[in-house]
Formats: sequence, C-alpha cells, structure tokens
Amino acid sequence: MFSLDLTKQDGRHLTLYSRRAIDPTITAPSPFAEPLNASPHLRWHPLRGEWVTYAAYRQGRTFLPPPEFNPLAVTTDPAYPTEVPAGDWDVAVFDNRFPSLAVPSAEPPVLIVPTAPASGYCEVVVFTQDPQASLGKLPLAHIGLLLQVWGDRTAKLARRGGIAYVLPFENRGAEVGVTLHHPHGQIYAYPVVPPVPARIQQEAQRHYAETGRGVLQDLIGKELREGTRIIYAGSHAVAFVPVCARYPYEVWVAPIEPVESFNHLSAEQRADLARALKTVLLKYDDLWQRPFPYLMAWYQAPTDGKAHPESHLHAEFYPPYRTRDRLKYLAGTEIAAGFFAMDALPEEKARELQQVEIMLE
Repeated sequence: MFSLDLTKQDGRHLTLYSRRAIDPTITAPSPFAEPLNASPHLRWHPLRGEWVTYAAYRQGRTFLPPPEFNPLAVTTDPAYPTEVPAGDWDVAVFDNRFPSLAVPSAEPPVLIVPTAPASGYCEVVVFTQDPQASLGKLPLAHIGLLLQVWGDRTAKLARRGGIAYVLPFENRGAEVGVTLHHPHGQIYAYPVVPPVPARIQQEAQRHYAETGRGVLQDLIGKELREGTRIIYAGSHAVAFVPVCARYPYEVWVAPIEPVESFNHLSAEQRADLARALKTVLLKYDDLWQRPFPYLMAWYQAPTDGKAHPESHLHAEFYPPYRTRDRLKYLAGTEIAAGFFAMDALPEEKARELQQVEIMLE
C-alpha cells in the first residue's frame, strides 16, 4: 500500500492511497478557501446515560449538488473545485468539512445538563475515482486495499490521543439519507465508546470471562455448522444472515477467527474478507436488480491501547426493506423502546440471498 499526505487550502488533511506509487507532485484541491472553524459540543442525556453531539452548522453542508458539480468526483476544471485531485490513486481520505466531532473544539455552553467539547474526528473516505461505481463493483484487490486503509486510519486517529473508538461506515442510497452519490463512506473517531459498540463490548467481555472464547467466534462456529443462513463461507471469512437478525436482509461479515481490528488481519484473512464483502454487495444488488440501500458499520476493539481478545472485527449491514408497496423503516417499538419486531424470518431472507448467483473475478 502506498500513501501520500496532503493539506488543503482550508487546512484540512487529505491522504491518497494506492496499490501503486503515487506522483509526489499532486496537490490537494478544495472547494473552500477558508477554515470553517467548526466547534461542535456534547450534551448529556440524563435518561439514557449517554452523550449527544450538536453541530448546527451542518445544516449548511453540501446537499444534492447539481449534476455538473460533484465535490467528490475528479475534475480538472478550475470552475468546479472538488475535494479530490486527478492522478493515479485508488482511495482518498479527507477531513469532513462539516464534522459532528472536531479538534480543537471550543468550550461548550453552560446548560442545565452536563456538557463537554465534542472532541474527535470525522473523515470522508472516497472509495474510487469512478462516480458511477459502487463498493461491490470494485475489484477484489481494490476492496482489499480499502480494508488496509480503514486499518491505517484507525491507527493514525488513535495515535492523535483522546480517541476511544473508531467506526468506519457507509450509508448507501437516498433511502438512508445519502445526499452525495459518489461511492464513499465515513470514519468517526469518538472521544468515548458509543452506546452500541459499548454494549457489544460489554457482552463480549462477559462471554470471554465465562468461556475464554469470543461471543461472535462461537456464534460463527454455530452458524457454519448449521449452514442454513450462510451467504459466503471461505477459508478465512464468512458472511451470514444472523439467527438473531433484527432487519430482513441483515448480513454480518467477519473473519472466522477473531481479530481485534483491521490492523490485526493477516494478508489471507484480508483477501478472503474482501471476497465475502463483495459477495454480499453483489447479491444485494442482483436480488433487487437495482442499487440496494444500506448502512454498513464496522465494529472493532476500542482504541485504548489495551489487548482485547474478546473483540471480533466484523461488519453489520442494516438495509431498509420493502413490504408490498413501501419501504420499511424503524417503527415506534424499535425507535422508542429499542425492542425490534421482525415480520420476516432470517432463514427466509437468507434463502433469497443464497439463490442469487454472482460472478467474482
């Protein structure tokens, strides 16, 4: 993996990644000349026992730009400055212009609940220069590079200090709120372990203390032995509709043996994980004969510098799904109670995905 670090005119960082050497004379473009001086803050939610971040300036962020101006697409036209330069690179990562977390962050307001600076980092990850591509259509070697990029960003963000958790994710499709359709994801580096990863970590630690094994490791073993919900099973990676799925077409992708984070993957695990990921994405699109909307989130160990043998790197896909004539989103019981009500069996949806034939290069 090759990389080149650059700085934009407004002070934001840009890193280019490639499977080949990168021209060191490339310069970083920017649609913005001056820093935004973003200053988000946190407010404590006393009933849920968790922080909420506030960044009202995000109302002015880029939203559905005209077709001739895609800030994530490459262009040499000075009339349309973009976030990424022309050149021979595969993946680009840059600081989000409108972050929900930022360093430095000004002193928060004094309110009737505890407040704190929303210290952290928000990065945009451009998966490819091709605005018509998608993550699932990229070559396996390119997806493997992206897994390396996520690992490199995790390590670099953690080294900056004050970061407790790094979460790479992708929102795909207007149905889940995407406003820029160039294939891209984001990385959030949090000052605390967020509630969902914290709960996952809590259960993993409890299971490991009782059994000496990872909870996801044991679940994967059972899923492989039963085989009913398996979407992909390779030598080192697996994809499956979990027996406890809360969404129809929910799929988990993971190395079979537990690793704490992207940087703990062997070359063989990374290559097979890329195949598992591509398999799921192609099946999603081919099942519906259209670009399938989803949220993809990657969970890994906290970045506290400690060993976490209980952690198991994996991705979870949360797609909206169609019920007759409409798309199904979270309902009252899911949003208000956090108690999911499924009207489709995981086995049924696994069979649908299993029946989709795809071609991997």
